[in-house]
Amino acid sequence: MSSTELARSVVARLVEAGVTEVVVAPGSRNAPLSFAAYDAATAGLVRLHTRIDERTAGFLALGLCRNGRRAAVVCTSGTAVANLHPAVLEAAHADVDLVVVTADRPARMRGTSANQTTDQAGIFGPLVETQDAAGDYDLLVPGPVHLNVPLDEPLVPEDRWVPDVAPGLPVSRARPASLTVLPVGPRTVVVAGDDAGPPARVLAEQAGWPLLAEPSSGSRTGANAIRAYRLLLGSELGDRIERVVVAGHPTLSRPVTRLLGRAEVVDLGAWGVWRERPFPVSERIIGGVGPDVPDDPAWLDEWRAADLSVSRQLDALLAAEPDLTPHEVAGAVARQLPEGGLLVVGASSPIRDLDLMVPRYRVGARRKVLANRGLSGIDGTVSTAIGAALARPSSSRSLALMGDVTFLHDANGLVIGPGEPVPDLTIVVVNDDGGSIFTMLEQGAGEYAEQYDRLFGTPHGVDLASLCAATRTPHLRVTSLPELEQALASPNGGIEVVEAVVRRDNRRELDARIRALRP
Repeated sequence: MSSTELARSVVARLVEAGVTEVVVAPGSRNAPLSFAAYDAATAGLVRLHTRIDERTAGFLALGLCRNGRRAAVVCTSGTAVANLHPAVLEAAHADVDLVVVTADRPARMRGTSANQTTDQAGIFGPLVETQDAAGDYDLLVPGPVHLNVPLDEPLVPEDRWVPDVAPGLPVSRARPASLTVLPVGPRTVVVAGDDAGPPARVLAEQAGWPLLAEPSSGSRTGANAIRAYRLLLGSELGDRIERVVVAGHPTLSRPVTRLLGRAEVVDLGAWGVWRERPFPVSERIIGGVGPDVPDDPAWLDEWRAADLSVSRQLDALLAAEPDLTPHEVAGAVARQLPEGGLLVVGASSPIRDLDLMVPRYRVGARRKVLANRGLSGIDGTVSTAIGAALARPSSSRSLALMGDVTFLHDANGLVIGPGEPVPDLTIVVVNDDGGSIFTMLEQGAGEYAEQYDRLFGTPHGVDLASLCAATRTPHLRVTSLPELEQALASPNGGIEVVEAVVRRDNRRELDARIRALRP
């Protein structure tokens, strides 16, 4: 089979496996695949995206997958493949059905010093299934799959391809439907981590339990959601928790980690390549769960009253600050997210700040908050947000919130060629000129002040306006909450960046005052 025929058969199989988005990074060895993808896009079978950087391409495809599409990313051989690794690992740990298609040299060149030739089979490690396109392969498997395609010369087609392919459905992600009845009794809370979904909220409401839900859980709506739960876990009320029902992938706070290490834990299951929990589990339930009877409402009432008290104190504390704070930026973004809107949040401080500031959204309002919490990396966030926004064109508004280091880490995400699909997306960058999260950790203690900036604070002094200008991305710099609110209320369309300038020198002290709040 010629390389052109093999590439066309691969793209046809992608379409049959439910792939509707193909991201291509240019290269010579993957030319047959690129030509085939172009012809499939011309036939209306897929939407084609091109990126010059493989890491950006990988996270763009990941973002498309995170919002309901099935996407494939295509690259050439050699180091190009290795640049996909961060996105592939995130997909593996977040259980995302990403398809990675890598062009390879012919088998006879492996083990030789031929140009751009390495051992690509299994390059992503044992967590990702690798299949050889020269043999039998199955793209309808859950989680990411790596399809390695050996291609020989000639690498260009002699004619155009008119695909005769029936589009298929993506991988079925149905979860078990059996119901387990959970007895009430111990003082219980529901912890909803990333991608927990509505069942965690439903259980909390049926049982009358407090809901401690992270912003990207898909559960943080309704009357049982506790906004300031992270602060309350350090109080006497938090000490009285006896049992935790945990869903999804909780990763944001040490108070939650400590709680899961000391209380009885009922695990509703995690999704991803590693299903085991890092804390003791008393009971694991696969499928639906509900209480046998509603619990005593006094327990939930205590949490609601405490939450109201601490939330008011937090708002007053932030309002009294003379300068714009990261928490106020997160709160402004959360308030601006309309019903039917999309918010993509970067790792590090912004998602933790958002965790304290999300209002109690109405159930059923279809707000979607996404974050790369599989491995919680800061890489690829701009591209993930662009992909997620492109995959959800029906969103009433698409927003992204991230720190300056996260933004700089994926500045290539703004390099988008003419004619490429571009979403309406407002990217809010919280700029404190470095890595503020470390100020709140052990490394930020006073005894490490001499080493801190060089090793952890990493001030960069980058002019974000000039950086955005280089890619013709509209940019607006704000330094106050009214300026930020005005900027967010007036989107211009396309991709635009709002830079919110905040302080880093007082972050550790501000965080200490916030953590000290008590009902």
